[in-house]
Amino acid sequence: MDKFSTLEPVRLYATSGSADAAVGTRLYQRNSQRLPKQPDRAVFQLIGHLPVDVHILILTHLAICDLPAYALTCRALATLVNDARVWEARWNAFRIEEHNLEDVLSSIEEKMKAQNAALQGQAPPTLAVDIVDDDFGEFADVGAQPGELGDFVGVFEGTSITSPRSPVYTAVSLNASHRTPYIRAHRLLKSFVPALSVAPHAVLSALFPVPSPPLRQQAHILRLLSIFLSPRVKPLRKWETLSASLKAAIDRFEDGLLTAFDIADSQGNESDMKEAAEASWDVWDRLKGDTWELGRLWAEKREIFYEQSKWKPLDNFTADGRLFFDAMDSFMSGVIDALREHGPRAIRVFPPKTNVLLTFADRLATDVVGEYISPLLTRAREIGNEIFLKATAASFNEAWRMVNTVVQIAHSRSDSNISRAQAEDVLYRMFEPNMDEYLDEEVEFVKLRFETICQRWESQLSRRTSTGTAAPDHVRFLGSQNPAQVKRTVLASFADVLLLPVAIVPRTFGKAVGAAFTTGSTAAVQGISMLNPQRWGGNGMNGISHSSRGFGRLGVQAEDENEKSWYSQKFSKGGDETIFEIGDLEADSEDGEKNTPSERSFVPSTVSSPAPGDAPVVDTLPASNALTTSPEYQQLDLLLSLDVALELIHADRESLKRAETFSDYPGQYGHRVRDTIEEIFVLLLQTLTDRHIRSGFESATQRMKSYRPAEHEESRSVAPLLQFFELVHIGDTIQSMVQVYFDKELAPHIDRTDFLNSVVREKKRFEDALDDCVAAGLNAGTDALMNQIEHIIVKLTKLREYYPPEDAPMELGPTQGCMEVIQCLKMHCQLLKGSTSKEVLEVFYQEIGIRLIAILQKHLKRQIISLNGGFQVIADLNAYHSFISTLKVSNITAEFSYLKMLGHVFIVEDAKDLAQIVRDVTRYGGAYRPEDVYEFIQRRADWKKIEKTVDKTMYNLSFKDDCTVC
Repeated sequence: MDKFSTLEPVRLYATSGSADAAVGTRLYQRNSQRLPKQPDRAVFQLIGHLPVDVHILILTHLAICDLPAYALTCRALATLVNDARVWEARWNAFRIEEHNLEDVLSSIEEKMKAQNAALQGQAPPTLAVDIVDDDFGEFADVGAQPGELGDFVGVFEGTSITSPRSPVYTAVSLNASHRTPYIRAHRLLKSFVPALSVAPHAVLSALFPVPSPPLRQQAHILRLLSIFLSPRVKPLRKWETLSASLKAAIDRFEDGLLTAFDIADSQGNESDMKEAAEASWDVWDRLKGDTWELGRLWAEKREIFYEQSKWKPLDNFTADGRLFFDAMDSFMSGVIDALREHGPRAIRVFPPKTNVLLTFADRLATDVVGEYISPLLTRAREIGNEIFLKATAASFNEAWRMVNTVVQIAHSRSDSNISRAQAEDVLYRMFEPNMDEYLDEEVEFVKLRFETICQRWESQLSRRTSTGTAAPDHVRFLGSQNPAQVKRTVLASFADVLLLPVAIVPRTFGKAVGAAFTTGSTAAVQGISMLNPQRWGGNGMNGISHSSRGFGRLGVQAEDENEKSWYSQKFSKGGDETIFEIGDLEADSEDGEKNTPSERSFVPSTVSSPAPGDAPVVDTLPASNALTTSPEYQQLDLLLSLDVALELIHADRESLKRAETFSDYPGQYGHRVRDTIEEIFVLLLQTLTDRHIRSGFESATQRMKSYRPAEHEESRSVAPLLQFFELVHIGDTIQSMVQVYFDKELAPHIDRTDFLNSVVREKKRFEDALDDCVAAGLNAGTDALMNQIEHIIVKLTKLREYYPPEDAPMELGPTQGCMEVIQCLKMHCQLLKGSTSKEVLEVFYQEIGIRLIAILQKHLKRQIISLNGGFQVIADLNAYHSFISTLKVSNITAEFSYLKMLGHVFIVEDAKDLAQIVRDVTRYGGAYRPEDVYEFIQRRADWKKIEKTVDKTMYNLSFKDDCTVC
């Protein structure tokens, strides 16, 4: 029991005020221990049942005339009336510092002193009596008379009060810097109260007797009186009646200012206009939220708002429905002239904070420019979507001239607070009603435009294929000694075309530079003409005829899926790489020397007769003949078209440039504009991928799969593979064009590192689709090439090529079939050399080498080879090895070196030595097992003679001795 302390008895019910005070004191002490203390702030001290801060809040909203009654409640509240926070809130309600009204109070005080001095000069002489300071404190310093503070009779300064109902309260030190100025302002403004009690029409005369102060000082006094008689101050009991009389007087004062301003405006007296405007602005109550009437009426009286009938929006259309903005150009010139005429006066006359220039510009944009644009766009919509889109962008671009003019006028005054963003918002608000329809129609128009281009291309292709019409003459990448250089030149020309300005505002010819509006088809023709190879320069161009379009427009659509081949794993670019690197690649000639720029950069498909005195043009590439003589090539070469890609890009760029006109739009429409810009580019990538590139490559892949070498005896080349190489060049050029377009036009609008962005994702999909198409095509092309190689070997190998008669002379050189195979392979490999990346080239060479070894092994196993024929086999294998060595693929070169050593088994006469060669597993580096070599030696012409000896030597077997059946 020792560990338990005795409980202290607690009285449940208080019987006297002292007990309540004790309980309150304990509660206060307990709360004060729990909560942090604040210096000079008695937040949780209680007066009665309320904290001190609540009393302070009540006193700040209480009428001045009710403060004595509140102070008489108890001595603590009487002391609290002197709290600095009460008088700080009272003083701040006047907003003297905010409106710079201190001089007004000083002038009123000086005038009152002068009047008092004059009255004292007329009064009889009096004796000087020492005046004892009373409870009003500072009121004695300003000559306060009884009753000047209404019913407020005391403030109980410097009194220490204790209350039995509350804890000890220490009042915050009095801040005389707020109480004293308030008492001064209260006394000065209260002197105007009697004037508010006269007849309404005589209030102004009573407030400002003759000689009346300047207009702006009158406005300041009225402004102070309106604050003085407001709900925030409540200086007198009848403040509401006095406030209504004052508001009527202020309305009369504003009407007088408006009349004076109109008279000065009609006379062109800017000084009087400025005085009236400043007085009206000072007396205007900004808390109402209404538009400042004087500035609004001045703007509405400008004559331009009533001259709209002389401008006709439909004059921007020609009789045949074309759009030329000469009429709107004249209209906007008139609007700009009016803005330059009245804007500077608004800046000079009105105070900077009024923003009358913005109000005038907003009214001008809404009531004049907006009313002009509305019927113009309505008529454009009736003509067609394309005209509507052009008219919308052109109208906004023309109206934008107002922004620059407003900013220029605003900067003519140093203290003007009009920013460029505010000037732009004027035009943005005016044009908002047209944005929804424009953004929707822009996207739909791009879709329709792309569909029209693709359908026209497919229609031309179908018609050309059905009629057997040859493709138009054009320059090919494979006809060049350096396709990479041709590609760089094409991209440089494309970049120049891409940088051509797109005129947003259509004008008639003869106007400023770039007056003619670039329509879709015109843009494509102009751009394609820029890609005309005749513009690229280069020697050896004499006597060469070209297509005026630069590249043909032809293609085939296919629906089959690409095969997943070894290229899908071994050949993949990924990222932003291109199939053909546009670097400093130079095509190496056979002697190892690089082509110089002085050489011909391309070989045309059609050569005309040379002019007299000109040297004949000589074709230097063996592939050129195959390219130009194959009828199938004329039909399959242009499955992809640079013309179509360029036309699609130009159509996309036109829409993009129109949308870019609104790229700085703020708020919701700004987000919609940026989304539309991204969607326009995404539509381009989807169209190029699904309607052009994929269909072209799939068609080429199917043609390569259906290629039969036996049906093309007259050709030693694989035409479909040549066509595919050309398609890869064109496809890579299209990808490079898209990359250039993306870098120059789209990159500023998106975050290129945001992998979730729709443009970045669609661009990656476009590149991946091109990779897959090339991989499937190269796989099919390699199959077609090796089928051609096998056909050449079988076709050109004579019956006794490797089993010649004994008396036949020996010619130690490769056979005709071997030479044709090497020539065919060399031609096709040379088409890629110097144009592809090293990784692609190595994979392609490696696959050719592996398949060629399999074909040669199969070919040898079909032959009967004599000893003399063995030397012919070695000659062919040496030729194949020499060719493969030029490809510089180490593992394939090693494989062919082992194959070349395998040919020695056909020239060894002694059977035992032959058996030892077969048993030597290290001789071929593990490429051939003894069982594999055994299969080859079985093709020897003397195999029946040496078979027993070889078997006995290799396996220690003798069928005659060991076989019981025999």
